[in-house]
Amino acid sequence: MGYRKNLRIVCGNLKDKGSLIKTVLSSKPHKSAVRCVILRATTHGSSSPPSNHRIAAVISLGLESKTEACSCIQALMDRLHSTSDALVALKCLYTIHNIIGKGFFILKDQLSMYEYFGGRNFLKLLTFRDDLDPETREMSKWVRWYAAILEQNLLVSKVLGCHLYSKRAKNVIGKEEDNFSSSLNSDLLNDIDALVEFACQVGDLPDSLHLQRKSLVYEIVRSVSEDYRLVQREIGTRVAELEARMMSLSSSEWTQFLNSLTKFEDCKEGISLLFRNRNRNDELWDLVKETKAKLVAVMKDRGNDGKRTLVVRFLQRTSRSS
Repeated sequence: MGYRKNLRIVCGNLKDKGSLIKTVLSSKPHKSAVRCVILRATTHGSSSPPSNHRIAAVISLGLESKTEACSCIQALMDRLHSTSDALVALKCLYTIHNIIGKGFFILKDQLSMYEYFGGRNFLKLLTFRDDLDPETREMSKWVRWYAAILEQNLLVSKVLGCHLYSKRAKNVIGKEEDNFSSSLNSDLLNDIDALVEFACQVGDLPDSLHLQRKSLVYEIVRSVSEDYRLVQREIGTRVAELEARMMSLSSSEWTQFLNSLTKFEDCKEGISLLFRNRNRNDELWDLVKETKAKLVAVMKDRGNDGKRTLVVRFLQRTSRSS
């Protein structure tokens, strides 16, 4: 490890301790207690993910009141946006990911407010770059990749009308089956668009896959893999439903459906490279391939029918004029 990196670790640890002392001595004990929890979960130096009890401490902040939940998310965002350290940024994002997956509704609601007012890139990490050394520059790519996935995760939840994890909980106990009989074609297509965009974000991975040897990056990839497994299921159920409705789709809906399936197939290589043999789901890829083939065949048939109709109309007009 180089001198500059060692110096950063020492300075970062001292800065964390200084921030903790300053927070403890704050005249606002309620907010200071929240900030201490966030600081302890996102420390400098270590390339390990926050421990389970640190994450649990953050999540518990959503139990008491809306004010406490608001202070928690605000402190976490302040920490994320004030750091130039890739490891600290990844720990902040990992903590956010756990809030999305395990947090109480009040915490998720406060997080969603940032997405509502901040727009598509509400985490504001598109230009994040840690220039300490070549490795931190590579880690910065993982920061940007992870942030984009979390932003898309919340967007998917918004489009579907519920969090991916809440659907998982219901389906695990077998009390809810997907029923799209009352869903419009356009709604299902918009769902697929959002879900496929999530898959594309996953597949647009950094080229420094060797950094998965770091336990923090490894745990992040494992968590994203779990999200992707849920997204696969949501895509599969909607593709199957639209396949059954294929003959009722309009031309524009066919085009949208075909484009989404093609886009999903295009990101397969990147996803496979990231997860290796995990979450292969060959049945889903077979369904996508078969559905695409049927769509192309139906569109071709309808195109030929349209041409035949135009010829008949032309001959009818010609016979009348003669």
